[in-house]
Amino acid sequence: MPIYERPTKSLMVDWAKENLSPGQTFKKSAAVQWFAKNYPKIKSNTVNMHVEGMAVNNQVRKHHPNVKAGSGHDLFYKLGPDQFRLWVPESDPAPRYKDDIEKQELIETENIAAEDEPEAEAGVEAAREFAFERDLRNYLVKNLALIEPGLRPYDEEGITGVEFPVGGRFIDILAIDKDDCYVVVELKVSRGYDRVVGQLLRYMGWVDQNMETSQPVRGIIVAKEITSDLKLAASRVSGVRLIEYEFSFKLRPV
Repeated sequence: MPIYERPTKSLMVDWAKENLSPGQTFKKSAAVQWFAKNYPKIKSNTVNMHVEGMAVNNQVRKHHPNVKAGSGHDLFYKLGPDQFRLWVPESDPAPRYKDDIEKQELIETENIAAEDEPEAEAGVEAAREFAFERDLRNYLVKNLALIEPGLRPYDEEGITGVEFPVGGRFIDILAIDKDDCYVVVELKVSRGYDRVVGQLLRYMGWVDQNMETSQPVRGIIVAKEITSDLKLAASRVSGVRLIEYEFSFKLRPV
């Protein structure tokens, strides 16, 4: 639900009309400053993510489920790291959306596997693991209360906590607990090793610094098996929980 009467994507169009001319380049900080002055309740990270998601050629669009044809997100063209300009429909490439990007990535992966036969089997196994992690993530997003009562996915201005972008990386699930505190959920489809703690702490630190919160940020690691090394490493860190998952199913004649 929008913080103001109009959603951030619509307000971004206003900013662009007021401040940009054709061909003019800009950085995200320019939009952040305008929003801070005119719509201070909108977080700077929300503004940053809208600029990235509204760039028609940006790969991160696959992580923005609300970015679709006709959704009003086709506004900018990304030139490089933190360099943007207005999108020119007549001469720039057509907008890319989630399905287009994922289809192209799949084709590229298959081509690499075909060119390097010895690695093909490893590539297939990696694809299976990726698909399983995606399914696990999608299941948990709908059932976060199984992890902790009152836990829910982050959702603000059309930006969700699923594969939440954090400085070039992605949190599996960014959630909010019953006290409105941020919770970083990191998933491992097989074993969770001690190095996951460092990864989780990096994400927690990013959220703490960029999400404009005064509440403590917690972390949860969900894995099929929690190793003794991971238990030992996590025992020295406050605000981190470890959870093992297990799936089961039954067959019955019909």
